[in-house]
Amino acid sequence: MNCKMNPSFFAHCTLCVFILLTGAKAQSQPGNLYPPSAYPDRIVLNVTEDPSRSLAVNWRTHDSVLTGTAEIMPAVSEPADAVKAVATKAVTETVTHTGIVANYHSVVFRDLQPGTRYMYRVGNGNFWSEWFHVKTAGNPGEPFSFIYMGDVQAGMRTFWPRVIREAYTKMPDARLIMYAGDIVNRGRNDHEWGELYYGGGFIHSTIPGMMSPGNHEHADNEQGINELTALWRPQFTLPENGPRGLEETCYYTDIQGVRFISLNSQAIWFGGEGMQKQMDWLEKILSDNPNQWTCVVFHHPVYSVKANRDNKNLRENFQPIFNKYKVDLVLQGHDHAYGRGMQKIPMPDNKGTSPTMYTVSMSGSKMYQADQPAWADKSGGHLQLYQLITVNRNKLSYRSYTATGELFDAFDLVKRKGRNNKMIDLN
Repeated sequence: MNCKMNPSFFAHCTLCVFILLTGAKAQSQPGNLYPPSAYPDRIVLNVTEDPSRSLAVNWRTHDSVLTGTAEIMPAVSEPADAVKAVATKAVTETVTHTGIVANYHSVVFRDLQPGTRYMYRVGNGNFWSEWFHVKTAGNPGEPFSFIYMGDVQAGMRTFWPRVIREAYTKMPDARLIMYAGDIVNRGRNDHEWGELYYGGGFIHSTIPGMMSPGNHEHADNEQGINELTALWRPQFTLPENGPRGLEETCYYTDIQGVRFISLNSQAIWFGGEGMQKQMDWLEKILSDNPNQWTCVVFHHPVYSVKANRDNKNLRENFQPIFNKYKVDLVLQGHDHAYGRGMQKIPMPDNKGTSPTMYTVSMSGSKMYQADQPAWADKSGGHLQLYQLITVNRNKLSYRSYTATGELFDAFDLVKRKGRNNKMIDLN
């Protein structure tokens, strides 16, 4: 057919040429195995400071797509009603990184209603994502569940997808997914981020993520200064309520009676200003915490599973704060093995028992053997794991599963007024 004789066919041909040209340009960039296109990709939801009233979404396109839009409305079954969706123009940033040029778009949906299922999509013009469903967080005190992932880092496209899919299958209504750092192996490598988004698929777009950075999201620059990957902030929109200079890595969010806190343990590991800022900030948000439960996530463990690892800055400077404010749960990664403990955790002058449960886990395919740490009530190695956690008023239930769905570890924490939590070991 002659496209000059058929305007609709001509438009179709123009669209094909556009896609081919932009795709060819992206493919020509060395090492770019996940090239951006006109269609949105790497669509990821993130928590906000109050996920009952707002949600953040990011996505990526080819740099020829100059603007982006996100549309949202309460979920409906009638497709024709989608015309009622409210559109929000995205903040768009062009990022050139290791020879790859892409536009990153972000929108924060505001004025949402708690405990409500919404449908949203992102895109521009003729290039849109599918419609996704997401449910906002509920009100304080209402029961809810969340997923905790240790290091992904390796096997993002091969072995890890089965882990996140198993977790989603068991807990599709999770209100968030917590990542304890080393989400990829080399934070500057765009290809690895592409594998991560491939591995998680639509799950990234339907359950808000709470990302905490690890050492592998950092690297030394040409001046020898250790810094966060340039891809972190363009592709995530996380709360900016942390210390200045550590925005979107050190932050908190409140969900249904739980204060969730992310620390940047890489900055703590180096000590100095990055550590002191977080200590002061943590004291402030724990001393003024209206929530019944407190959960902290970061990368380097306070107590390691590997005998040759020791993160003294964390243990000596942050464990006293956790003890003082009776932090309930600390979720960590880094060691590529599993450990969790509370009853054997050393306390100052050997007085009393720890108010805090510490856990270390991994989800990717890079694994080590646990060294049977003295602090741990349960440990193990060479296992891909995911953790499902439910908070129901005065009880927190924690379950750790293998990649094939077998229960590996289980305990409950029960709140007791004026006393440490009661730990019920269910193994």
